[in-house]
Amino acid sequence: MNLPNSISAARIAAAPLLAVLPFIPSVAWRAFAFVLYLVTAMSDRWDGQIARSRGLITDLGKVLDPLADKLLLLGTFVPMFLLQGHAEDPLLRLLPEVAERSAYPFISWGVGAFWFPWWVLALILGREVFMTWFRTFAQRRGTVIAAQRLGKWKAGFQYTWMGAAYAWFVLKLLFDQQRWHGPLPTFVAQLLGAIGIVTMAVAFVLTLVSLGDYLVRHRAVFGAPPVR
Repeated sequence: MNLPNSISAARIAAAPLLAVLPFIPSVAWRAFAFVLYLVTAMSDRWDGQIARSRGLITDLGKVLDPLADKLLLLGTFVPMFLLQGHAEDPLLRLLPEVAERSAYPFISWGVGAFWFPWWVLALILGREVFMTWFRTFAQRRGTVIAAQRLGKWKAGFQYTWMGAAYAWFVLKLLFDQQRWHGPLPTFVAQLLGAIGIVTMAVAFVLTLVSLGDYLVRHRAVFGAPPVR
């Protein structure tokens, strides 16, 4: 296994940890989860760059890289939704009960508590499922759908939002345990909340816009016959 594929495999291995660690009421473990998230998210760029620059693109890498992306998304959204979704959210009420459920909404200036809505989760995950199918559908018709600029911007805002959530899991626990308090941490919390809310909103919009862009650019594949 070459270096890019090893990085992708490491990202896959990190996903379950990212899904579990935020539920541990420990500042140290949540801080580790935040750092692990940062490394994992940044490595998404490294493996592709290394593979292209060194001519190490392989069939295995073509499977591992998108799989790592999907597992990272799922692994982070599980704790984010369970800890940041509203207690009365219809989807959240269908999921298992966990400690500190709904206890970590973003807070910021002028908005108070800002929850993670189920329809944002549904759109983002639904878009990923659809694009996985759409790329396979197009490839069978001789068209390779490469990542577009809008999709990359969407991913960037999405990763920033997710990072803000993981940082908030650490910071709020520090507040709750009375280990950091005063004007500075309050300002940091409000700023972190603003970053999380804004990047969530932009990622949501770009999810819709980039999906439309893909469909318009590659609409011809719907009328193309399968390549034999």
